[in-house]
Amino acid sequence: MFRVIVKTGIDRPGDISITDLPAANPESARRLSAPDGQTIAYHVLQGKTPGVMFLGGLMSDMSGTKAIALESRCRAVGRAFVRFDYLGHGESSGRFIEGTIGRWHADTLAVLDEIARGPQILVGSSMGGWQMLLAARARPKRIVGLIGVAAAPDFTEDLMWDQFDDAAKARIRAEGILHLPSEYEDTSYPISLALIEDGRDHLLLRSPLELNCRLHLIHGMADRDVPWQTALRIAKTVSSEDVSMTLVKAGGHRLSAAADLEHLISAVDAMAAHHNGC
Repeated sequence: MFRVIVKTGIDRPGDISITDLPAANPESARRLSAPDGQTIAYHVLQGKTPGVMFLGGLMSDMSGTKAIALESRCRAVGRAFVRFDYLGHGESSGRFIEGTIGRWHADTLAVLDEIARGPQILVGSSMGGWQMLLAARARPKRIVGLIGVAAAPDFTEDLMWDQFDDAAKARIRAEGILHLPSEYEDTSYPISLALIEDGRDHLLLRSPLELNCRLHLIHGMADRDVPWQTALRIAKTVSSEDVSMTLVKAGGHRLSAAADLEHLISAVDAMAAHHNGC
């Protein structure tokens, strides 16, 4: 079963930045120790299952609009919820430049294994969409559903390396780092050669992906960073027969406007109800 819904809309105040803007976060984060001595910052709510685990995007953090909105909803309905920061992001230790897809995957699994309890719905935003697919492949018995928001698997190869010109490729090979300008922020994005090379060990869209849980992909058709066709590639690649895709016609990358948050919350509620009704 494959469903596509196209939502229209003109006002897109939630798309002014590539990453979620910080929201209120009055509570202190807890800390999970990684094997190498780094610490992963996280927040957790205890509650009914399936729980919801939010996976943020590249250079975003767990205090963004979508994460806080989902936490508020889960608190209201008594559902378990976890959000966290990867190495070099937000309140976690380490430097961003030290991170790779594999390392952030290890962070995700550490939180899933040691903090989250019972069956989980993973909500992945941008790079978090890549991380949710990797986590579902690694822990299929724990994951009952996936919701991707502008999910960006394989972006290091498809949207970075393949788009670099010869000069940029030579520079990153020689210096080990490339600073990419951002259309959203004043600062550039430091992209390491290690991130690119490690990303090749975690590519998912080159061959069939054995995932049989329910999958809902939400993507803006005006996304300038991750083309909406990526959602189609994901839908075609996974083995699951239960895939839904919502395309937001005027939506950009963040999809954090009020209407987008309402739709995301509704998607999570529906997926949780589907699981509980099985």
